[in-house]
This record gives sequence, structure tokens and C-alpha cells, in this order.
Amino acid sequence: MSMRIGDYTISSVYAGSLWLDGGAIFGVVPKVLWEKLYEPDARNRIKCITRCLLVRGNGKTILIDTGCGNKWSEKEKNIYSFEYTLLDNLEGIGIQPQDVTDVILTHLHFDHTGGATENKDGKIVPTFPRATYYVQRKQWEWACHPSEKDRASFRQQDFVPLMEYRQLTLLDDEMEIIKNISVVLTMGHTFGQQLVKISDGSTTLLHCADFLPYVAQLSLPYIMAYDLLPLETLKEKKSILQKAADEQWNLFIEHDPTVEAMTIQRTEKGFTPSRKFSL
Repeated sequence: MSMRIGDYTISSVYAGSLWLDGGAIFGVVPKVLWEKLYEPDARNRIKCITRCLLVRGNGKTILIDTGCGNKWSEKEKNIYSFEYTLLDNLEGIGIQPQDVTDVILTHLHFDHTGGATENKDGKIVPTFPRATYYVQRKQWEWACHPSEKDRASFRQQDFVPLMEYRQLTLLDDEMEIIKNISVVLTMGHTFGQQLVKISDGSTTLLHCADFLPYVAQLSLPYIMAYDLLPLETLKEKKSILQKAADEQWNLFIEHDPTVEAMTIQRTEKGFTPSRKFSL
């Protein structure tokens, strides 16, 4: 199943999964509430899907985010229980790494950009050798010099080689990158996270990245402990979700185990899905 917007065909590609601490995902929300929605394992972890968005048209093959990659130690594999399937699933639909023309990285946390590079014969190189990669300059600068709070979320080998191989374009603020494909800047989760908006004026799809990683986070208090500025996240949710409801945007959800995409509505109880669907 896929969606058409203007000249583009848009589909979801399963990139794998990892398991993250449920308390970190839902912040101040008590476990007695969130565990009714997402059942934790014996280690208090919940499943975190990594989906990528594939956009094809206008001579472009565009990938939005790249999953976790496979450059992991045994210790890290034990902590997160990684699964990585992006390249296999792209190959299954006839796409080789050299076919990808553009890679838009929403931000540089390892579960979004780990697959941007790979270990080839002992050397870390860009996974997609002919692609132009895009990320916000604010995010790049922060990822290169993160704080003690979020240092573990960034791995230099995932993104520094993109600059070394001159395949990385740094963006400054909101803009149209490619025809009908623009970015919406957010600062709550991490500085310079960009949500990717695909719109032909009548139909809009917003890749929500970690602005809205799980459907449950439509509820305003559900904000991740990972977020650097939770009050800014709250402000952004009120603004962006209201616009999405008013204009009936399609929202692509990157991490939720059961929901790939949805439209939303505002009710007396807040924002809720009005339709859930797959891409």
C-alpha cells in the first residue's frame, strides 16, 4: 500500500526495531497508565519500531531516516535487542543503495541515523554512496558536541563520515528541500529536529519523527524523558497537532508498533486518531 502526493509515490519501509525503557519513553506518566497501552517486557522495555519513509518521483528516490544500522557491540545488542532490516527490505522492492538519491535525516539520534553509514571492509562509509544527505545545522553542531544528558543518543560514526565524504548538506531553518518536500523545525526533543512535510497543496503528509513517536503521545502530558526541552515539546505539540487536525494532515508515525499513519481530530478529551492506516 502507498500514497500519492503530487508527483510522488510514498510508502513505508520497515527498518527494524529496538527495545527502550518505557519510563524513558513516557516521562512523568506513571507506568500504571502507559503499560495498558504498550506492554513492557521483564526489563521494563517496550518495543520501538524503526520505519523509514520512501518517496519516489520527479527522478528522485528519497529516504527519510535510516533506522539503527548494524554497527553495534554485543553489550549494546544486549541492552537494546536491535533488529535491522532496512537494506534487505529495500532490496526486496528492487532498490539498491546506489539508487537512493537523497536521504533526509530528521535528527542524528542513533535509531534514526545508524543506518546512514556502514562498516565496509573495516572502514565506516556512507551506506548510500550517491545520495545527498540533509540535516539541520543546529542538530549537526549539537550532535558533534552533545551534553552529558544526551551524549549516549549520538554516535559520531553514524554521521561524521557523511561530512568527510562530502555527502552532507546542512540546512538552516525551515525550507523546501526538493519540490513539494519541506521541513518543519522543532526544538523540544533535540535542537534542530526537522519534521518532513510532503504537500501538493491539497494533500499533506508529515513525518513526525520523535515529535510524535507513539500514538499515545497525542496526549499532551506524554512527553519523553529524552526530550531536552519538555515545555517546548508541549508548546510544539499544541501548535502542530492543532494545525494537523484543522487541515487533515496525514501523520507518519515512526516508532509505534501498531500504527504507521493516521489523521487526527480534536475532541473534548484532546487529540485522538480519526483514521489509522498503512503506507
